[in-house]
Amino acid sequence: MTRYEADLGPVQETLLIPLYGRAVESRKTEPALRDPRAEEIVASLDYDFARFDGLPSLAGTVLRTALFDAWVRDFLTAHPDGTVVEIGAGLNTRFERVDNGTARWLEFDLPDVIALRRKLFADTGRRRTAAASVTGASWADEAVALGGEGPYFLAAEAVLPFLTETEAHGVVDLIAARFPGSLLALDTAGPGIVGAQESHDALSKVEARMRWACADPAEVADRCPGARLLASHTLTSLPQHMHRALPAAYREMLATLAEHHLTQVEEYHLNLLRLPHP
Repeated sequence: MTRYEADLGPVQETLLIPLYGRAVESRKTEPALRDPRAEEIVASLDYDFARFDGLPSLAGTVLRTALFDAWVRDFLTAHPDGTVVEIGAGLNTRFERVDNGTARWLEFDLPDVIALRRKLFADTGRRRTAAASVTGASWADEAVALGGEGPYFLAAEAVLPFLTETEAHGVVDLIAARFPGSLLALDTAGPGIVGAQESHDALSKVEARMRWACADPAEVADRCPGARLLASHTLTSLPQHMHRALPAAYREMLATLAEHHLTQVEEYHLNLLRLPHP
């Protein structure tokens, strides 16, 4: 098997945590999600993934991805020819898990991530990869060129908390302006999480740190008059249908977490916004 160096910048390195989480999960007898492609990618990378073994945060990344997957599936059920835009795609494999055969996909990230991603994934007529910064506008131009009038689903998974507040707000403003009426999925971390990263089980093992502390996800919707916060979940308040479908071990873990009201759990939100129409 060909082995690839994971030569990534500090923030970009964090993408390896959810990748490993999905690979570990996929190997379980009763997984919350299956991701054989993530297993293959982990095996092909020259990186010390053992530093993340046994970390509770891996389960959190899996649940976050599973919820984002569910939202994308719902979107594609309603809009089979829609366009999915992965903001900071990392080495995400959502296309492999939920693509419906007709949708268009744009997966973009910083140049070092895209250089690695191009070794592992191939562009097609419906699926395109682009190197761009989330804080610039070129990725939006690429998305509009691919998806035209849409509709669009934009997924920013584990991306915006690593920006400054000004940068994160600028990204939301850009998305609202360029993709009116679209759906935007993003995660937010509260001040208690951002202020305690040195003791975080996973982030303490890498250099990157979150910078945007969002105490209330409703603030994101409030930036865009007419936007609606359709859903905002913590890991202990996932949609009931999703919770019921989880393996028993996950349901027991989440019940225990709910009893303890941990800041690192209760201040972390997974959010779905409907952006305003013009």
